[in-house]
Amino acid sequence: MKITADALSALPGIRHGFYTRAGGVSDGIYASLNCGVGSADERLNVLENRARVTADLGVAPDRLATPYQVHSPDVVVVDEVWAPGAGPKADAVVTARPGIAIGIGTADCGPILFADAEARVIGAAHSGWKGAFTGVLEATVAAMEGLGARRERIVAVLGPTISAAAYEVGPEFHARFVAADPANARFFVRSERPEHHRFDLPAYIGMRLRAARLGTVDDLALCTYADPARFFSYRRTTHAAEPDYGRLLHAIALAK
Repeated sequence: MKITADALSALPGIRHGFYTRAGGVSDGIYASLNCGVGSADERLNVLENRARVTADLGVAPDRLATPYQVHSPDVVVVDEVWAPGAGPKADAVVTARPGIAIGIGTADCGPILFADAEARVIGAAHSGWKGAFTGVLEATVAAMEGLGARRERIVAVLGPTISAAAYEVGPEFHARFVAADPANARFFVRSERPEHHRFDLPAYIGMRLRAARLGTVDDLALCTYADPARFFSYRRTTHAAEPDYGRLLHAIALAK
């Protein structure tokens, strides 16, 4: 049902999980732990799946806060939990409140869970290329610092993300990154199609996290596209011409 990171599991008072698509009640293309309220799946199934995640994290079903994700650099500090699907438009959440689980959904983009166990501050960020490029990771760290965290103590772990082998991009995409910083060329390799490249999103996210001078940065090195048994993938769904796709949930909580 979930994958955990040793670096986060070692922290006292922190519960977390990068949840796979297994262990839920949805069926068909959503089988089985689809936690995306924005999908066309049956809402009751999605709510039950989310409740299974919160039970695993040791919090009540109504104590999970996930934002309305828009591929932005915006972060929300969670003091009170909102209803599923009614969250603010943002792509990261942070909290210092025990008994609340915070999380984000993905289907290829990078999920990053953060924790400063000493300050008891946690965060979760949804980072596709646009979020990483525009600063969602650094904004998450800054929001955690606003709650008392210190970046040299923060542990950040990247969960299942589409790998470079499955992420082909066009010339405009490549040009945007290289124009921003010529050193970004190292995150691209030429693909078989003329003027196209394969983009290493996990490596780019890792670079941004390390540049933020965090205490620990880890990558689970798992590809969503290449593992249909465990992970939903927007790009794989698009290639298969399926009508919709499920969303993986990645969440973290402070134990009371």
